[in-house]
Amino acid sequence: MPALRLLGRKWLAASDDLVFPSIFELLFRFVWLVLIALVVEVLYPITWQCQNDGWHGGSFVRLYLCGTLALQACLMLLLAALAQQSARGTITETEARKLVAPLLLLKVFLVLPEVALNIMGTMWMFCEVIQCMVTDKFSSVVIQSIVLFNWVQLALTVFGLFMVFDPLGSVDYGDMQDTPNQVRHHRKVTGLWSRRFRWAFCWLKRDEHGKEAFQQVAALLSALFRSTDLVPSDVVAGCVLLRVRQKRETREMRRIQMLNDEEPIYTTDVNKVFSETPPWMNLNDALHYLRLSIAAYGWPYVLYRHCLTGFCKLARHLTCCCCRPKNSIVTDDNCCLCHFAGVKYMSKLSADDIIFASFNNRVFELPFCVISDHDRESIVVAIRGSISLRDIFTDFTAGSEKFEADGVPEDTAAHKGMSMGAAKMLRRLLPVLDRAFAQYPHYDLVLTGHSLGAGVAVLVALKLRPKYPHLKVFAFSTPAGLISREAARFTESFVMTIGVGDDLVMRLSVHSIENLRTKVIQTIHATKLPKYRIMLNGFGYALFGVPARDLESTWRRPEDLEANNSEDSDALLVQGVSTEAALVSRNIFARRFSSARLFTPGRILHIVRRKRMGIEKKVRTQEPTYEMRWACAEDFMELHVMPRMLLDHLPENVHRTIQTVIEEKHSYRVTQVV
Repeated sequence: MPALRLLGRKWLAASDDLVFPSIFELLFRFVWLVLIALVVEVLYPITWQCQNDGWHGGSFVRLYLCGTLALQACLMLLLAALAQQSARGTITETEARKLVAPLLLLKVFLVLPEVALNIMGTMWMFCEVIQCMVTDKFSSVVIQSIVLFNWVQLALTVFGLFMVFDPLGSVDYGDMQDTPNQVRHHRKVTGLWSRRFRWAFCWLKRDEHGKEAFQQVAALLSALFRSTDLVPSDVVAGCVLLRVRQKRETREMRRIQMLNDEEPIYTTDVNKVFSETPPWMNLNDALHYLRLSIAAYGWPYVLYRHCLTGFCKLARHLTCCCCRPKNSIVTDDNCCLCHFAGVKYMSKLSADDIIFASFNNRVFELPFCVISDHDRESIVVAIRGSISLRDIFTDFTAGSEKFEADGVPEDTAAHKGMSMGAAKMLRRLLPVLDRAFAQYPHYDLVLTGHSLGAGVAVLVALKLRPKYPHLKVFAFSTPAGLISREAARFTESFVMTIGVGDDLVMRLSVHSIENLRTKVIQTIHATKLPKYRIMLNGFGYALFGVPARDLESTWRRPEDLEANNSEDSDALLVQGVSTEAALVSRNIFARRFSSARLFTPGRILHIVRRKRMGIEKKVRTQEPTYEMRWACAEDFMELHVMPRMLLDHLPENVHRTIQTVIEEKHSYRVTQVV
């Protein structure tokens, strides 16, 4: 940071990204140099015995051997200098690395003699046009191997240049202060991302809304990092630093709570947590409906959970073409009804209990099942979460649009992709519900889903509530950026949302990504470590956690981090780079993409793993594994860079967590009775 400028353009790499590539290449070239030196020692005297017919004999071979030896030595010196220069200074101290660009340019120019020498080696070893045969087997194998490895290395160099090539690298970021230039650049970046999507995901263009999704996601990606001079490695380093920063902040909060003798926010007492909630809000029903939500994922989830035995588990539930279920309507499944088999296996229901199943998966269109749950006397609509690329584009169509439904507060905004998915789903769902309630008129209506399915379930429920005022929603790992605040409060009476631990998706919204971008830039400017040290620390943190000493030693002035935590602070951390100075502003009106803040709906039960203290770390006790509390939507507005932020979102881990809480509650009650 900023991006490296070479050959008159900006690249998607920084001057401090070359430490590890240079060291890695240096080690390989050292091995090549030793092998070439051994070959020269053996073959050089022999070359004088070859036919000296111009460039077709010994002179040709001597030039290749000596030239390769000299070039490898020069490249090793150059790589050592490049690694040393690239390691100097912190991420923002580019002046300390001012020699990286000319050294890298020199290395690029040395590719030309390297290609020429490799062509000579190829002619000697593989084309049989040079009248100087090598009888020594070792020397022959070494030369052939080096020639092949050189071609591979040159191909990787070309691929690396392609990966770091920025099609808009000729843009001068100093011109981005002018609003017309910003708009023009935003359009170019949006068009570039849109073309990439159309090329990489060409099969999605056939979907009705495929091109619209490409355009929406391209606009989002363009806006999030517009006018910033970050490269991908800066974002990775910033996330590692954020992990340290957030652990430091958590430690300080715990210390303050202990000093003030505050009552813990989370509790292990399940009865206390549910003492003031409606009877339908309980963990047993939540676990039951979560199982139906997971069943909606169909056969891919069965194979994912049972890689070796999944097909055998599905085989018993497969249906041949002539044996279709009589009381179930199944659409858009394959000839053997594999998705339907997956639903039956995971839900433990018979085919007759599944009234309707649609497995049509398009952009803004999700599979769902309508189930008659006789145990709880309810009609359950289970909506599938994200499992395909089409679902990912629905997720990332994250802009807000006006959402209208009877009883919903005016000016309500909702996630655009999920809102369109809810509208499409309603067209197919309403006739099915009419038929289901004609058959079971005294049953209740329950909607459930996980992740993307949870978000769509809430929006569908808002549309259905005027017709079915007593409906309930069990939502699991619901995305944060779903609906505006007043509408989220409105849903608290009929939506129960459950989130586990550091779930990334429950904190993922345009607003939280913008905050993450801002914090990444702030944190990068606050660190005193070079990027290669940050990356090495990141590997250590992933394996062993963040040591206490790094919580303070990572920063120039740790107190600066606390000064910039305030959401209302307009103080700028970055001085001198005006585009980033505008970005780091904490003023909400400076945001570029989302005009409306969207929140998590419903009454939110947050379950976290209880931190073991003192002797509990050494001795197994009967204390509960998890603790929980009723959280508010504002608690999920910031992304947390944590080791389990992806694992805590997986449906099997959510299921295991709720099941453990229920089992431990039962065992604790039995212990008390005994």
